[in-house]
Amino acid sequence: MEIQRGDTLGKLANRANVPLERLERFNPGVNATRLAVGQRLLIPTQQERAPSGGPYRYQIRARDTYSSIARHFGTTSGRIQSANPGTSPTALKIGQIVSVPLSGSAPRRASSSSGVSSSSSSASSRPAAPAPAPSALPASARRWPWPLEDYRIVRRFGADDRGTLQPMLLATQAGAKAQAVAPGEVRFANGMRQLGEVVIVHHADNLQSVYALCERTLVSVGQQVKTGDALCDVGQSSASQRYDLLFDLRQGGKPIDPRQVLR
Repeated sequence: MEIQRGDTLGKLANRANVPLERLERFNPGVNATRLAVGQRLLIPTQQERAPSGGPYRYQIRARDTYSSIARHFGTTSGRIQSANPGTSPTALKIGQIVSVPLSGSAPRRASSSSGVSSSSSSASSRPAAPAPAPSALPASARRWPWPLEDYRIVRRFGADDRGTLQPMLLATQAGAKAQAVAPGEVRFANGMRQLGEVVIVHHADNLQSVYALCERTLVSVGQQVKTGDALCDVGQSSASQRYDLLFDLRQGGKPIDPRQVLR
C-alpha cells in the first residue's frame, strides 16, 4: 500500500485496520506532516511486536536485508546481526522472525525509497501528544516506561461519545504481567467491582498509577516497588477474550493522559 493524494494518518490506519500507535512504532522515522505520495510504509503483522524501548520482533519480507531493515528502524545491520547470532544474514527467509535492537539514536526519516521491501504495506504516524506545560506536571513525570512489555492500545485515554472520561486500555498476551511504571508504594491491592483485581501505586509528587482488570495481584499494601517490578497478572476479558489491562495515571487524584508521561 502506498500513500495516495489526500491520505491522512487516520485514513491509513483505518485502511490497514491497525491501531495508529502500533503503526507509529513500526514506522519510527515517518514525519506525519510530510507524507509523500508514493511513499511506502510498513504495516506490522500479527507476529510482530514493538515493545517500549525495543527490541522489535520483525518478520522478514521479500527482498529484505539487514541493511534495509536497519535503515527503516534507525539502527545498524551490525546490531541486528549481533542480536540474531544463529541467523545468517545471507540466508534470510520470508516469514522468518528476527530481533531488531534499537541504537538509541534518532531514527532516520522514511522516504519514498524506503529500504523495507515494497511488498510491505503502508502506514504512517501521527504527531506525538503535545507535551504538557511545565507547570502541569512535575519534572519527575517524564519518560516513564509503559506498564507492559508487549501491548497495543485498544482504547485511548479521553472522553467517549457520551462525554465520559475513559482510562487507557491495553491489550496484551496470555501470561503478561503489569509492571510498575515508576518507584512507589502500593496503597491498594485488592478486588473492585467490575474492575477485577486492582493495584494502585503512589509515587513522588502526588502521582498515582492504577492497574486494573488483573487476574491476580502480586504485591501487597505498603510494599515498596521499583520501576519494572511485576504488580499483577493480566486477566482475560470474558467479553472480548483478550488479555486487557486498564491503566490510569493520576495527579492528586485527577486523571491525566498517560501519553504525556510514558515514553
